[in-house]
Order: sequence, then structure tokens, then C-alpha cells
Amino acid sequence: MNAHANLGADAHKAAMLAILDKQKAAHLRDGAPTAEQRIERLDRCIGLLVDHAKDIQDAINADFGNRSREATLLTDVSGSIGPLKHAKAHLRKWMQGQKRKTTPAILGLFGAKAEVVYQPKGVVGVISPWNFPVNLTFAPLAGIIAAGNRAMIKPSEFTPVTSELMKTMFGSVFSEEEIAVITGGPDVGQAFAGLPFDHMIFTGATSIARHVMRAAAENLVPLTLELGGKSPVILSESADIATAAARIMNGKTLNAGQICLAPDYVLAPEGKVAEFVKEAQGAVGRMFPTLKDNPDYTAVIAERHYERIKGYIDEARAMGAQIVEINPAGEDFSQQEHRKIPPTLILNPTDDMKVMQEEIFGPVLPVMTYKTSQDALDYINAHERPLGLYWFGTDEAEKANVLANTTSGGVTVNDVIMHVAQEELPFGGVGPSGMGSYHGHDGFLEFSHRKAIYTQIKKDIGPLVAMRPPYGAAIRKMLGGQVKR
Repeated sequence: MNAHANLGADAHKAAMLAILDKQKAAHLRDGAPTAEQRIERLDRCIGLLVDHAKDIQDAINADFGNRSREATLLTDVSGSIGPLKHAKAHLRKWMQGQKRKTTPAILGLFGAKAEVVYQPKGVVGVISPWNFPVNLTFAPLAGIIAAGNRAMIKPSEFTPVTSELMKTMFGSVFSEEEIAVITGGPDVGQAFAGLPFDHMIFTGATSIARHVMRAAAENLVPLTLELGGKSPVILSESADIATAAARIMNGKTLNAGQICLAPDYVLAPEGKVAEFVKEAQGAVGRMFPTLKDNPDYTAVIAERHYERIKGYIDEARAMGAQIVEINPAGEDFSQQEHRKIPPTLILNPTDDMKVMQEEIFGPVLPVMTYKTSQDALDYINAHERPLGLYWFGTDEAEKANVLANTTSGGVTVNDVIMHVAQEELPFGGVGPSGMGSYHGHDGFLEFSHRKAIYTQIKKDIGPLVAMRPPYGAAIRKMLGGQVKR
């Protein structure tokens, strides 16, 4: 990096630090916002989404080249309004403190109190990704605002039109002291991650998360990391293959598979692969009779990602896997305006293929086979813990075994992705797929400081006096009653 670039990065960081200082000062000046103030801020966010719904569709479509407008309304607009309304409806209850029992209990009988109160952390940094640029900005804000915080947002440079739109949107109804949006490239993102926030949430790739975590460590900033990984699907012998294939392919083709929770590979019984392939082809044909110029079928975000996904397919083919391209109308994709890849199944993949080593983030689905249910579990447990796990079937004993003996961020049974849509369930990963969780009450807790408060009784009683020197028979008797099995 040359001197001019250094100067630019330093200037960016100084400007961002000035905004952060302003927000922190406002937080100290104004104190924790009331429930009414929090609801009013949530209402402003809801209003932005409702009033700019068409602008959001246009912006995301422009950034992707082609992004289904209905999918944008479903995931980015409606999918953001839901969490905000949920927080509005429940935050008064969430804000109430909790009474706890005292230790020893006798102190409580004499008037001592133990309680937990929920306090805003202050300023939360939000680094949001490109795949659902609006939802993954606004959905965390539901918990951030409900908990009484202010926010600084760094949206993705891969969706520049949408990022600039959000900057304009927030700027029209929020002061910079409340919510500020910072746009820019990787250098800005790197500087943003190094700011001394009171909490930071990053949604994106595990590889980038390692850099974010290192930067946050300099200031000991608490982190929520929403990552991804290779979320497996287990097709049980008891599964309804037709229904399972329809739901799996719907999840795999939504946003062209550019979803952190997209099914990343299928584990199918050896005798069910042909049936799954046939049903998957039928399901795609019903959803997308054509693909190339179909506005419902989303393009890959950028040329770099397009080439990466095509590379997975080419390498797998060269290494002996069977490639099943699902192209209902037999269209020619060699020349096209956008970066569309037909849904593609890779049969009999091996672990030395990149498609089985990296998160796919595209409309490509490897299909592996297993002999026994335990073989499937052993394969999953031999790899990093995923963000999601999906099991299809009706065998309750097998389901219980899978749930008890695998570890993933979350699980959807007999569908894919849907657990993320449940506001009453925490959403988050485990290990390489993330840390911390949000949504609903869990989001409020994630972005709150749970302050422990103990209030001592007014007058001294025997046990309190006994705990002070000079020590004597009283404390020896008290400890004798405690130091035992």
C-alpha cells in the first residue's frame, strides 16, 4: 500500500471514529431510551422499508443483474418488517428486569435482593453482506434498537446501488447520532472492523470473519459472527422423496443458492439417488420452465463468483463425478446477458473436490450416498460444524438420534432454511459457522448488557459479621456446614 493509499485509509478511519465518538457521547448524554423511543425508532425502520419497497427491488436487481422482485419482497422487505414488528410488540416485556434468588438464601429473608437489569451496550457496528443486503442490515437492527442501542452500518461493496440507497434511506429519517451508514470498499471495511464499538455483528464468510475477529480483538469488542459452512441434508430411508426434492430444490434455487443456510450437499440412501434426481428435475421444471430470461431465476452476484462456481462443476466433471444440469428448456448459457447458472447436481462427488471443501454459495448441489444412518452422521461429524442441518423422514427414533448426535447452529426437519424465519428461535452458528445468536428475544439479549445487581440488607446480622476478621468459632461453624458433600 503506497503513502497516498495509507493517507486515504487513515482519513476514512478518522471520519468513522468521529461518528462513533459522536454516537457514544449521545448515548451518555441521553441515557437508555424509553420503550416509547425504541418503538418510534423501529417504526421509522418499518416506514423506510414500506416506502422504499420498489426502490429496494430496483436496487438489488441492478446489483445482481437479475434478482427476482418477488424474492426481494419476500426476503429483504417483508423478511425485514417481520422482525421489526416482532420486536415492537415484545420489547416492553423484554426490558423488564429479572429477580434472582440470593446466596445464601437467608439473606433474602432479611431483605437482600439479587436482580438482573438489561442495559443498552451503546453503539453496535453492523457489517452486512451482499446476498440479502437489506434483510441482513435491518433484521439485526430489530434487536439492536429494541435493546436501546445506536448503530453504525457498513454494507457490502458488492451491492453498491443497494448500499447507497440504504445510506440515503437511513439519512432521511435518522440523525448520524442514531444510525449512520458507511459505504466503501475492503479498505473501509477493514478500518470499520477495527473501531472500538461496544458490540459488533458481522455476517459473511468464515475466511473474512477471521480478519474481523482479529481486528475486534485489538479493542476487545464483543462479537456476533453469522457465518455459513456446508449445511448438510440427510434424506432418510423413510423420507417422501418427491416432497423432499421439491423443498430442497426450492431452497437451493432461492437467490440462486446464494444463502448462508442453503443446502450445501445431500446424503441420500444408495437406492434413492435416481429417484431424488428425477424428482429434483421435475421440481425445478415446475418452478422454472425456462431459466435464461426468467425474472424469477436470480443471477450470480459477480463474475468472480460465477467463475468460482463454474470451476467447481468443471473440476468435479474432470475428476469423474456425474454432472446433471437441470435445464428444462434446453437453453444455451454460453452467451447470456447476466451470470446465470442452471441448477446442477453433482453425483458421486469425492472429498478431494473443491465443491466438497468450500461453501458453494450457488445453485450447485452435490449428492452423496450412505449405507446406514450412522454412516451419514459419521460423515457430518468428521467435518466442521455447519450453520444448518436438514433431516427428511418420518422415523422418529432416527430423527432423535440425528438431533442428539450432531451439532449445528440450527435444524429444520422436513424442510430447509425455514428455522431462520422463526422469530422465537435463536439464529446463529457454532464454531466455524458462527458465534452468538440473534432474532426475537435472543437478539434483545445479545445486544444488551445483562447487569447483575445485588442489594445488601441494611443491618448486620450474624453471618455477615462472622465473615470479617478476626475469624472465630462462628465462621468455622458456618464453613463446616458448607464444606461437605
